[in-house]
Amino acid sequence: MEWSGSVQDKKRITDIRHYIQDNECIMTWKWPEGISYVYVHGHHMDAETPRGRPLDEEMRLYTREEYKARQGYRVKLEGIGRLAFRIYAAERENGVMVVNRQEDSDNLLVFSAGKAKIRYSIKYGMALFRKRKPVSISLHSEVFVSREALCYVKKEGAVPASNEDGVVYPFIHDLNPGRNTLPDIEIGKQDYIRLFFTDRRKYGELYELIPE
Repeated sequence: MEWSGSVQDKKRITDIRHYIQDNECIMTWKWPEGISYVYVHGHHMDAETPRGRPLDEEMRLYTREEYKARQGYRVKLEGIGRLAFRIYAAERENGVMVVNRQEDSDNLLVFSAGKAKIRYSIKYGMALFRKRKPVSISLHSEVFVSREALCYVKKEGAVPASNEDGVVYPFIHDLNPGRNTLPDIEIGKQDYIRLFFTDRRKYGELYELIPE
């Protein structure tokens, strides 16, 4: 397998789409005229950006006949998180498969295979004769979650509405799958706290934060 020296416009994959059915993702796209092969590169994404050009062994050859027979390209969905698929047109030249170096948005599909649930509860203790009240926070996570993903926000007089609506405190421990109990803290008698993602756009695609 070889990569073309430049992008060939007449060999560009376009109109890539997908739908989910019975825990399976079915992808379709518009084939360039005269192209009988594509290479498919699929991988799990982190919360940052897609990886660079794939290695040869990460690519799967898929024919136009297979595409017609299966009515698209089908992938079983397993696990959670974002998935990325890039489709490259390819041609056989002198016995070698040559792959078009298309790396724009037209041949890229990114979607979520599902969000991991993070359930949490906040319990306030009594503070009848004290200036501060104790708070217990417990969480139940379906997966490992880095401490960088979460924070709690404290606000006087009302429950915070966002991670910008009060004083922000970072988590100091990662979350392991299962039940996690944070060390007790103390806050003012009129203070309230709530958990948020540090970056909703970044982590909201991966996790679902559910108060109990």
